[in-house]
Amino acid sequence: MKPVHPRFSAARFHAGSYSLRLAVTMLLSALSLQLLSGCEGPPPNATGANPPAAATESGLVRLTAEKIKSAGIEVQPLTRGEFRTFRDFPGTIEPNEHALAEITTLVRGRVIDVYADLGREVKGGTLLALLYSSELGMAQSAYLKATAKLNVADRAFRRAELLLKEKVIGVAELQRREGEMISLRAEQRETRDRLLILGLTDEDLRNLDRNHTIRSHVPVVAPFDGRIIARNLTKGEVVETTEKLFVVADLSEVWVTAKIPEKDIPYIQADLEGEGQAVEVHVTAYPGQIFQGRITYVGDVLDPATRTMRLRLELSNPERKLKPSMYATVRVYSEPQPETLLIPETAVQRDRDRQFVFVQREPGIFEVRDVQLGESNGKQVKVFGGVQEQEAVVVKGSYVLKSELFGSQI
Repeated sequence: MKPVHPRFSAARFHAGSYSLRLAVTMLLSALSLQLLSGCEGPPPNATGANPPAAATESGLVRLTAEKIKSAGIEVQPLTRGEFRTFRDFPGTIEPNEHALAEITTLVRGRVIDVYADLGREVKGGTLLALLYSSELGMAQSAYLKATAKLNVADRAFRRAELLLKEKVIGVAELQRREGEMISLRAEQRETRDRLLILGLTDEDLRNLDRNHTIRSHVPVVAPFDGRIIARNLTKGEVVETTEKLFVVADLSEVWVTAKIPEKDIPYIQADLEGEGQAVEVHVTAYPGQIFQGRITYVGDVLDPATRTMRLRLELSNPERKLKPSMYATVRVYSEPQPETLLIPETAVQRDRDRQFVFVQREPGIFEVRDVQLGESNGKQVKVFGGVQEQEAVVVKGSYVLKSELFGSQI
């Protein structure tokens, strides 16, 4: 037998060793894959498991009956109807100035007593306060003195007329006495007019002429039925003619003033010869309650600084709920547009510049539709295209369909 060279024996040994290691490595890899596959189990739906609750394809969303019920999805057909938009404007409640009195005194005086308090309901003629005025007493005294002098001068003139007929006095004396009488008559009229300015009536003057009793007390009375909404005097203080003692207002009817931006002036009807345009008023104090009023004044000139027009309306306030200085929202509606295709605002979904709705093609299948919309009044919106009358549109729960649609596209 021919001997083998040592170099060739080593080469064969190394080749056999490498083949063995490769085979072992492949065997271990195969065993690892089998073990992992056994732990993870079969893939989803590999054995015909239940399908997912929702699926979409080419703009369609499919939902099971259970998912529709849990999402609260409601569908209704599109119809035509009357459409009106509105605009809201901030306003302020104010007293009706035709039934508002700011009571002052016509003569300087000291407050003796106050009989009416803030918030009290008063009747016309009710005594509110009593003042003492030395100025009024002095004016009455001057009137009585002027009246007495006039009486003396009048009798002297009449006596002079008789004496002139008897030729006891001359014409010059008669004219002198006549001049005195005319001068005193003017003085007496002046003092009388001053008493009328200070608040005395003709009946008061007749009593003064008859009784010659000077009255220095000045009553402050309510001019009409209403509520005292301001009181600015206390017992013992001295008040001037420029001071506002009481404010009496009849709040059974109030005003609301608002400022309308120039662009919204077309919503206001300027024809006020009839009853005036009807509007709604909302106040924060009574959420959900609507107060009905009518426009009674529309400004003729815009405010150059704010570019707004002044508006005033009247509101009935029998329960006195509306208080002066309350903030209000004036809602003015546009003219109605009949036979307009409308869709509820809750049916419309938006994504960037896209507006769309979901139309039910058959139970459980909903189609997404891009729509062209017009004005909205907060509840309904005008539809110009994308859907047809009587098509069944999702009006409630459409956000769930939107989530399913966009979730499947991620």
